[in-house]
Amino acid sequence: MTWTPRDIPEQTGRLVIVTGANSGTGYETALELARKGAEVVLAVRDVNRGKAAAKRIRREAPKARLRVEALDLSKQRSVTAFAERMLADGSPIHALVNNAGIMAVEPRQETEDGHELQWATNYLGHFALTARLMPLLKAGSARVVQLSSIMHRQGRLRFDDLNYRTGYKPWPVYQQSKLAMLMFGLELDRRSQANGWGLTSVVAHPGYARTGLIGSGPLGRRPVSRAMMQLVYRPFIEPFISHSAADGALPILMAATDPAIRPGAFVGPQKAKEMKGPPGPAKAEPHALVEADAARLFDMTEQELGVRFA
Repeated sequence: MTWTPRDIPEQTGRLVIVTGANSGTGYETALELARKGAEVVLAVRDVNRGKAAAKRIRREAPKARLRVEALDLSKQRSVTAFAERMLADGSPIHALVNNAGIMAVEPRQETEDGHELQWATNYLGHFALTARLMPLLKAGSARVVQLSSIMHRQGRLRFDDLNYRTGYKPWPVYQQSKLAMLMFGLELDRRSQANGWGLTSVVAHPGYARTGLIGSGPLGRRPVSRAMMQLVYRPFIEPFISHSAADGALPILMAATDPAIRPGAFVGPQKAKEMKGPPGPAKAEPHALVEADAARLFDMTEQELGVRFA
């Protein structure tokens, strides 16, 4: 039986944070959760775009309970400020969907904290956010959903230079960040169970969802590539190997809400080598399941960012 938004349980009384909720799969995730009655925090880098997204959601779900909050995951001070606002409010968080991401930035860019931009946005920011929200996540017995990608398959952790200060290439860095998100989600589950934190830590990936993410990368910015994408790729190839942002959000929604999803699960599309189709169990590559590597990355990241899970 195909899982659809109709299968999302009632969410009234639940507080959910979705990062990157102004567009793509983040927007679709926020929309469906709001339709089911959740109070949804749209955590976005651009508040004006977040407000526009909230307006669109309210057109679809007039009774939606929405809050737009500034969160730039590439900046640790923004992550800290966001978490402090949530902690001051004091409301238990019932789900955190770490969805936001950027892809294949070229040339290499460095954040104000000295981190490579993709690594900072896709992984480090979400790691710090989750750590800083732990009191509220534990209070809500929360589900924490990390967004990975089928591109974790090619990813490798460059432990001696995770920020790619030498030999930068945009795609290996993106792949590393999505591998890290998968390993983070699985390691968070192990530590939650070992320490009695009461979290349900799961991972999802959207397959090949048609969003603005790919167009923002180096290929999408080149005139020849743009022309090829418009004339050949998008009308004749993309429909056979991809699905909509709304369909790409289904694994995320399943991971965030389905009572049958167990801690430590990995959810993704079921067809075309997990690039499209209805949601269900996803396959993690063997190198993503090496617990010693995940523990090492977790410990290194805590030390790098000066945060602690407790």
